[in-house]
Amino acid sequence: MPRAAVKLIVTGDDFGYCPRRNQGIVESFLSGGVSNVSLLVNGSAASDAAQLARRYHIPIGLHANLSEGSPVCPALKAKSTLLNEEGFFHGKMGIRRALADGLLNMSEVKHELTAQVDLFRELTGHLPQHMDGHQHVHVLPEIRNVFAQVLEDYGITYTRVPIEPDLPRCDWIDPHLMAFYLGVEKDSLNTVDVFRKHRIRWPDIYIGLSTMGKNMSIANILGAIDNATAAYLPEEDSSIPPGSPSCSDQETRSVTIELMTHPGYPSVPPVGGCGEGPDDFSQSWERLHELETLKKAELQSHYRTRNIQLCAFKDLGM
Repeated sequence: MPRAAVKLIVTGDDFGYCPRRNQGIVESFLSGGVSNVSLLVNGSAASDAAQLARRYHIPIGLHANLSEGSPVCPALKAKSTLLNEEGFFHGKMGIRRALADGLLNMSEVKHELTAQVDLFRELTGHLPQHMDGHQHVHVLPEIRNVFAQVLEDYGITYTRVPIEPDLPRCDWIDPHLMAFYLGVEKDSLNTVDVFRKHRIRWPDIYIGLSTMGKNMSIANILGAIDNATAAYLPEEDSSIPPGSPSCSDQETRSVTIELMTHPGYPSVPPVGGCGEGPDDFSQSWERLHELETLKKAELQSHYRTRNIQLCAFKDLGM
């Protein structure tokens, strides 16, 4: 494998979900475990999260949410195709079923995404440095086109494209989760051309599905980085004499990677969530497991010895 400089964005998702999530993500940032965060503006602790990001100079983007809790657009709160009978978003799988059944109004999707960008700017004082989708809704059919147009309208350059190298070979992932992840990857592959058309950018490599929750470990993180980098960069050509221009180019190559993470202390009901209380994953020990893994000094040491530089989307340039 060629010697490559790796720029690694470790994004802590769901900032603003609850005070305990915020506490854990800030601890992760201060310890070097995460380098970037993604804010849920309809989270119960979104305002607190924005203040913490300002206080600790945490690079922050928008975690656009169309699947959990309540909308922020006032016009959609009473009645909308985005809401179920209880008045909340349809849920991770519910939005996918509603979309497949042709029940979602894309103009309402645009109104909500626009309202979330505007609220993010109100809370933080600036536009998102990147924008992705909670539960990967931003790569869903039809929604992807609206999402891309909103990013272009606001001049938001970066997003996330969750296509993870070697995912099918990760046999430690529960089968039902693997089925969902492969569906996300299929949607993402069909989204690439849409994002390119709107001049939206994303890191070279995405990691996070194979290292999520209980599956996160130092070995899994480093293995995913190594495997992805090896697949992205060609093997070094041993026939090129040392010191030649081609050899020099290979030695100075760099690759950008985003590692999606969900660190934090488990939510304690009824506090937290996005309007309907915290979900099961947010209450589980897996959040704390991610927090403890990302904070380990051993992981930071491995980053240094492998020429892995932690950074944020704002560091990638335009």
